Amino acid sequence: MLKVDTKPNVEEPEMLEEYDFSKGVRGKYARLSADGTNVVLIDSDLVEFFPDSEKVNAALRSLVEIARTTVKRS
Repeated sequence: MLKVDTKPNVEEPEMLEEYDFSKGVRGKYARLSADGTNVVLIDSDLVEFFPDSEKVNAALRSLVEIARTTVKRS
């Protein structure tokens, strides 16, 4: 049976030295991204019709309006 070596031969640093986070602020944008934002992934076949968030929101608002005005029939 062939053994596969899963350990790298050379240890690589976790982070490059040129990254300087000494003036970074933890969670600076966390509140902004959490306030009323909902990330949704759109399938690739729909990107043609919904290229940006404005188009998605307009379509969803139209759908909500149709759902509100549609009368349920038993």
